[in-house]
Order: sequence, then structure tokens, then C-alpha cells
Amino acid sequence: MVKHFTAHSLTEALTLRKNPELIPHTGGTDLMIHADENAQYLFLHKVPEMKQIVQDGEYLRFGASCTFTEIIKNPLSPQILKDACSLIGSPAIRNMGSIGGNIGNGSAKADSALVFMVSDSKLRLASADGERVLPLKDFYLGRKKLALAGDELIVEVLMPKNGLDNYYYKKVGARNALAISRVSFAGIFDIINGSIKNCATSFGAVSDVIIRLDSIDKMLVGKTIQEAKGFKDEYLKAFYHDIVPIHGRVGIQYRKEVCLNLFEDFLNRNGI
Repeated sequence: MVKHFTAHSLTEALTLRKNPELIPHTGGTDLMIHADENAQYLFLHKVPEMKQIVQDGEYLRFGASCTFTEIIKNPLSPQILKDACSLIGSPAIRNMGSIGGNIGNGSAKADSALVFMVSDSKLRLASADGERVLPLKDFYLGRKKLALAGDELIVEVLMPKNGLDNYYYKKVGARNALAISRVSFAGIFDIINGSIKNCATSFGAVSDVIIRLDSIDKMLVGKTIQEAKGFKDEYLKAFYHDIVPIHGRVGIQYRKEVCLNLFEDFLNRNGI
């Protein structure tokens, strides 16, 4: 018989999380499809500390139990994140599904996680014994493998609040609605005083984990647009070499070509 435990505070949630048998969730939109009748679940939707959307001097802070609908409606949410959340599932899924679940599911197709990845967001992870902050890119260790201890919860997502206005987001699916990504791409471009301050790109539904090749993106940082144009071929070549799609529902070469087409469109729109 399925057992549900509901936490009403973060302290209570972390205390219950000491039990390794409890599976945490907020909406369960993916989890409950394959619910185990002998499983025990920890329901986090009523934990107020995990439902907040606030900001400080550096970050937008999204509670992990915030639903996609709550993020779309909140004025603090950047448009790139709203765009991604608005393409997730149906209204019912968006009303129930949470960003914590989207990230914790460990899927390279996770739409909100793609945006958090390209923005170099961090996760606040907590257990009854303490907490830590981990860059999202270090959270994914492989397909469905997470750097999350058995007694930890994803409590909050810390998203840098600046430099997000000039963005590019595309999701390629089999249809316009209710589609799982075949390829998804997000890019952020920030230029100050004629020099590129930040160029960040991320690819979803291509590999075992979301691709974030920040070492290649940094090749353009500090350059003018004209200098970046002269460097474009080398930049594209580096990406073409490092984007290695895995076998999936659609062909490897198709996804690689789509990735490069989206990437080139992102550069073209920014004058490169």
C-alpha cells in the first residue's frame, strides 16, 4: 500500500528525509506515472520555505517546490525562464509540476533545467545536518545520476539576476504542444561597452546530461563583435567536435545538425 507523508516546514521535511525509504516529490507528474504500490512518498508542496520566489543582491531565488505556473506568473521571473516553463506539458502539468522535480528527475530533456544550466545557476541542497550550495553543472553526474545525498533535498535554485535580458530559446519537438524535446537550445549574450561580457549556450535532449560547454563559450568573452566574427569558424568547429549526441528516438546526425543550426542562428542574431 502506498504511503504518503506530508511535511509542513523545511525542518519537518529534512527530519523525515532521514528515512531513506521516503521518495520526495511536489507534484509527482512524472513519478506517479510509475508509482510503486509499496513505496513511501514525502510530499513537499506544503513546505513554505520551498515555495518562495525572492531576490537578493546577486540572485533570484526560486523555491524548489514552485510550480511552473507560479514561475510564469511571478514578475521576478526572467522571460527566458517563463518561455521555457510555458512549453512544459499541459496546463495541468504546469500547475502541479515543480522546478525541483524537473531538475531532480535527472533528464537531459528537462526544459527549466536547461535555462538554469545556461545561466550558471546553483542549487541549495540541505539535510538535517546542514546545507551546501552546488553549481547545477556539477549536480548531474550522468544519466539519472545526481550529486544528491540520500538524506538531502533540493531546497532552492539560485539564478544570477543580471545579464539575462538578451537571450535565445528554442525547443524542437514533434508538435507544438505537449511535446518532449528532440533538441532544445538556450543562449545568453551580454555585451558591455562594445565587448562581449558573457556568451553562454546550453543544449538539451542531446546527451546523457544537459550540455554546457562553458570552456568553449569563454573563447568569445572579451572580444568585440568584429573580433568574434573573425573567430566564428574556430568557435563553431569546437562545438561541432564536442557535441556528440547519443542514440535516441531521432537520428544522431539530425540532432547534431539541428544543434549547429540553432547555434548559428543564435550567433547571427547577435551580429556574429
